[in-house]
Amino acid sequence: MSKKSEQPPILERAVLVFVNEDEAEDLVVEEELIGLCEAAQVEPVATIRQRLSRPYKGNYVGTGKVQEIAMLVNESEAEVVIFDGELSGIQSRNLEEKCKVKVVDRTQLILDIFARRARTKEGMLQVELAQLTYMMPKLMSVYTKFERQKGGIGMRGPGETKLETDKRMVRDRISRLNGEIDEVTRVRGQQRTSRRKHPFPFACIVGYTSAGKSTLMNRLAGTDVLVDAMPFATLDPTTRKIDLPDGYSVFLTDTVGFIRNLPTHLVAAFQSTLEEATFADFLVHVVDVSAPNWDIQRDAVMETLEKLGAADKPMITLFNKIDRLEDQTIPRRLVAEWPNSVAIAAMPGIGMDDLFAAVLNQVQELLGIAYVLIPYSHQHWVQECYDYGRVHRVEYKENGIYLEGELVSQLRQKLAPYEVAPMPA
Repeated sequence: MSKKSEQPPILERAVLVFVNEDEAEDLVVEEELIGLCEAAQVEPVATIRQRLSRPYKGNYVGTGKVQEIAMLVNESEAEVVIFDGELSGIQSRNLEEKCKVKVVDRTQLILDIFARRARTKEGMLQVELAQLTYMMPKLMSVYTKFERQKGGIGMRGPGETKLETDKRMVRDRISRLNGEIDEVTRVRGQQRTSRRKHPFPFACIVGYTSAGKSTLMNRLAGTDVLVDAMPFATLDPTTRKIDLPDGYSVFLTDTVGFIRNLPTHLVAAFQSTLEEATFADFLVHVVDVSAPNWDIQRDAVMETLEKLGAADKPMITLFNKIDRLEDQTIPRRLVAEWPNSVAIAAMPGIGMDDLFAAVLNQVQELLGIAYVLIPYSHQHWVQECYDYGRVHRVEYKENGIYLEGELVSQLRQKLAPYEVAPMPA
């Protein structure tokens, strides 16, 4: 059974400020921020919107809109204002002075959720690194009034000293965190290299947060990964060996969910986690086809994969949660339109046979058949083929060892000099 999280108590009441320019994105933007609030134990009590092609320098939104936000805060007795955008330190400070409550942006909200969900040492290190990296430029703005007055009577020293001290402390901590994360990355690389000694490819589950990745992992591998409808239920990657029909297998890794405009700080801090997608032989992209504007979520995942340099990898697209669709012609149409795609519902287990068939086909394509005549002086390669592939036939000939088998690409490349035409049985 998969673990379910209990409904957390509400800790704060919030006014939400939406600033997206494209009206077509309104629904997905609103639902996403409300979902983030729920994960952060925040209750939205009022919302307001201003369409912006470019934020205002001082307050992010216009002066009139700031007054409206302040009125909403007062009327709703909210304790926090949350902007669906990224505020500078000066903007946050100016808005807090006018609204008289705490003001946070989307990145801070996501970082708060990550901090709550981090359980492993690696996750905690990555979250702290992201928080400090994000805080660094905001730290500067806190001391702006001292910077403007430096050199004045009575103002020389304390402000600058405090700023420089805090900057140095943050930089030192960031440096130490990077060192610790590098060590974690090194260990993860050793584990990945060790798994590479097995004969089967590696797949990585990717998808928008809450698309159903962990549910799928639990279904396929019998794991106990936390399943939660809230964003970012899973922060730490889990790798399991999945047995497929006919004796094939694949190593499958579940990763942190992606999100629209994934903050740069998070991409950088979680590089060692996200790079699992970079090292995979192919990707399994889970798409919640029951979500409004699921195509926007799909595009957001593809944009993040582009940033990671993994967008060109072989990919199986899973249109998940088809059981929630009223029109069941939609999954059939999508599968017909999208190459290498499958329609499933991971929770009840609908479409699992089709999924296994698609994964098996991808694994077989990646293994690749090889016909080689290995010289007796290099006969150790035969054992390598048994260790790292599926050997179908071996015959000891006068001029070498003839071998037919399905091999991983790395081994096929090593044996390329010994390739021959298939020999008759």
